[in-house]
Amino acid sequence: MPQTLTASRSRHVAARATHTENEDYPWGIRLVDHPPRFESATFRAAKKVVHKILDEVSVAELPYGPGPWEMHHGGSLWVKGETGWQMFRARVGIEWSMQFCADPAKVDRLRVDAKALIDAFPLTSPALVELGYRDVDLLEHKIATADDVAAWTDSLFNACVPLSRAHHQGILPGVPGEHHYPWPVKGADYIRYDDFPLWITLPDGTHAAVTPVDVRGSGDGHLRLVYARHGTKAGDALAAAQTKGQMAVIRPDSKLALNAFAKQIEPGSRTASTGKRRRGGHGGSAAAR
Repeated sequence: MPQTLTASRSRHVAARATHTENEDYPWGIRLVDHPPRFESATFRAAKKVVHKILDEVSVAELPYGPGPWEMHHGGSLWVKGETGWQMFRARVGIEWSMQFCADPAKVDRLRVDAKALIDAFPLTSPALVELGYRDVDLLEHKIATADDVAAWTDSLFNACVPLSRAHHQGILPGVPGEHHYPWPVKGADYIRYDDFPLWITLPDGTHAAVTPVDVRGSGDGHLRLVYARHGTKAGDALAAAQTKGQMAVIRPDSKLALNAFAKQIEPGSRTASTGKRRRGGHGGSAAAR
């Protein structure tokens, strides 16, 4: 660490060793049009067959709700069992733009994973062929070139996660889309209670994601901060808590907690905690205000 200099010594040093240091590295981003985009024959074929599959799936069993859909390159593994079609998510989904940095050998591991799953559902491949899908043999073809990666990226085995436009590309304060928010947090949008808002607006105008700290009915009105934008006060508090193995917790009497639990507590309540016995707890937490 630099030591503190006395006034006289600092003047002496400055007189004989004055120089300029510059640690600013300018950078810039250009906003340019995409090159002309076209849908590959592989992608068109995948979309055509997945719409046929979706026609066979009841509304209650749709993976991410009713259409209209945009097809997300998110690792779509459709299988057919005795009760009908289901979709699983691959270990990694390859977004279209990510194919240009994808190592064919690593993508081939995804192919091997997909083949293992689909082989476990022997009705799948014949059903896909019957629906007119001619790229089933991609499962048997080792991925070794950029062309192989491109074919896999646009295939039914990667490119056909059916999402609404909002869940696909949306940005808060509307609907958070998978392209813009971390999947471990975004995924909760599909399983949370309807009366609990996963996403909140912080006092600085940025958005964050929160969860309760205990089970429904516990009476605990604290909120756990699980996502906040990097570089904000909330993001710094969250990072500090995680570094210490702690949680960043928002008080139950805060406006944020009262708003998050508004549909579960009495109108006019001054705290989101109801006074019921708590099963868990939030000890050892870092308070985020």
